[in-house]
Amino acid sequence: MIKSMTGFGKADCELKDKKVTIEIKSLNSKNLDIYTKIPGIYREKELEIRNIVSKKLQRGKVEFVLYYETSDVNKATSINSAVVENYYNQLKSIADNLKIQTSEQLLQMAIRLPDTLNIEREKINEDDWKIIKETVIHALDQLDEFRIQEGKFLKEDIEQRIKIIDDNKTAVTPFEIQRTEKIISKLEENLSKLNEPDFDKNRLEQELIYYLEKFDITEEKVRLSNHCNYFLEMLNDSESNGKKLGFIGQEIGREINTIGSKANDSDIQKLVVLMKDELEKIKEQMLNIL
Repeated sequence: MIKSMTGFGKADCELKDKKVTIEIKSLNSKNLDIYTKIPGIYREKELEIRNIVSKKLQRGKVEFVLYYETSDVNKATSINSAVVENYYNQLKSIADNLKIQTSEQLLQMAIRLPDTLNIEREKINEDDWKIIKETVIHALDQLDEFRIQEGKFLKEDIEQRIKIIDDNKTAVTPFEIQRTEKIISKLEENLSKLNEPDFDKNRLEQELIYYLEKFDITEEKVRLSNHCNYFLEMLNDSESNGKKLGFIGQEIGREINTIGSKANDSDIQKLVVLMKDELEKIKEQMLNIL
C-alpha cells in the first residue's frame, strides 16, 4: 500500500481539570525526524511520546504538539504583585535619573522580568496520562489515514505517468522504421555519387548491418517495458516503499537515456524528451512516498 509522508492528525480529551489537545503533522524526509512542543508538566514523558510516534510513523519530518487549557480556576497563574512593584520602582528610579517619561513601558518591562508570575507546579496524574496516551494514538491513527488517502492520489498520478512513458516508447517504433529506410537511402545515395558501378555489395551489407546495430534500440525498449511493468507491480505491492520505487525509477531513466543517445532521429528524440519529463514528475512524487 502506497502512503504519503504528508499527513495531519488531531485529537483531544477532557480530563478532570483540563482539556488536552494533540496535533501531529508530517512532511517528507529521508529519515524520521521528530520535533516536539510539550508543556513543562509533561516534559518527562517526551521519550515515551517519541517511542509511540516512531512505532507508528516510519519516516518523515514530524511535528508533535501537546497543549492544554486548564478549567480549574484555583490553579490559574497569578501575578506576584510585590515583585512587579519592586521591579517597577527600580526601573522608574533609573528613568527619572535619565529624565525619561515611559511609565507604561516600564510596567510592561517589569512584567517580563523573572519571578513576576506565581505558577503552581503540577504533577502528572498517571490515570490522566493513560488517557492522554490513548489520545496520542488516536491522533496518530488520523494522521495515518490521511497518509493513506494522499497515497491513493499519488499512486493514481504515478500510474498515469508510467503509462505515458510506455505509450511513448511504443510510439517510437514507426520512427525506427523510417530511420532505417533513411540510413539505407543515404548509403545508396553516397555510393551513387562515387560513380562506381562495380561497388562491393557485400561491403554495403556490412555497413548497413553496422549502422543498424549501432542505432538499434530493441533491447532498450524491452528492458524499459519490463522496468515499467515491475514499477507498477511494486506500486501495488503491500510492502512497497519509496526507496525501492526510486531504484526502479533510476533503471527506467537509464533506458530512456540510452534510447536518446541512439536515437539519431529528431522524432524519436522528441518522444525521449516527453518520457524524461514524465519520469522527472514521477521522481518528484516519489519524494513524498513513505
